Amino acid sequence: MAKQKFYVVWVGRKPGVYTNWGDCQAQTSGFEDAKFKSYETRAAAEEAFQGGWKKYWGQGSGSAGDARKGGYARKSAAADAGGGEIDYDSISVDVGTSGNPGPVEYKGVDTRTGEVIFAVGPVSKGTNNLGEFLAIVHGLAYLKKLGSNKTVYSDSVNALKWVKQKAVSTTLPRDKSTEEIWGMVDRAVKWLQTNTYSNKVLKWQTKEWGEIKADYGRK
Repeated sequence: MAKQKFYVVWVGRKPGVYTNWGDCQAQTSGFEDAKFKSYETRAAAEEAFQGGWKKYWGQGSGSAGDARKGGYARKSAAADAGGGEIDYDSISVDVGTSGNPGPVEYKGVDTRTGEVIFAVGPVSKGTNNLGEFLAIVHGLAYLKKLGSNKTVYSDSVNALKWVKQKAVSTTLPRDKSTEEIWGMVDRAVKWLQTNTYSNKVLKWQTKEWGEIKADYGRK
C-alpha cells in the first residue's frame, strides 16, 4: 500500500494542507504561480504551511522579487544538475498508465498555468517509461516546430536517460499487442537521431517542488 502523503498549498485557490493529490491539484491546476509541495507526515506539512512558501517551497530558493515577476528565473548550472529553481517558461510532461504494461497516455502542459498543450492516448499497451519517453520527444518536436527553446521537464530518470542516449532499453516485447506503441517509439527514436535542439531537458524535482504540473494524479 502506498504511503499517504500530505500536500501543502501555499498559493492556490484555497491555501491549506490536503491529504490527497486530487484535492491539492484542484487548488493548483491552472492557477498561475501556484506553490505547493508534498510531505511524508502531517506534522511536517503543518509546520511548512505555517512557515510560508518563502521558507519551504523550492527549499527557499529565489527571492520575493522573483516571485512577483511571475516565477523563478532560469538558473543554468544548478538546473543542468537537476536542482535549483523552477523555470516556469517551460513545458512539463507526464504519463498516465493503468497497469505496467497496460494502456498508456501522456500529456504536456504549460508549467506556469497547467494548461494542456498536447495529449495523446490511451495507447492500448505499453509501459510507464516508454510513455514518459514519448512525452519528452513529443514536447521537443512540438517546441522545435514553434522555434521555441523552452525547457522540457520530466520526472522520469529512465526516460531522460533514453532521450540523451537516443535509444530505449525495455523488456516490452514486440508483438501484435504492442505494435502501436512500438511504432510511436521507433518514430520518436528516429526523430532524435535526425534532429537537433537547443532545449534543456531537465529532471523535475518532486521532493522539493511537489508533483509535476502534468501529473495525472494516479498515485
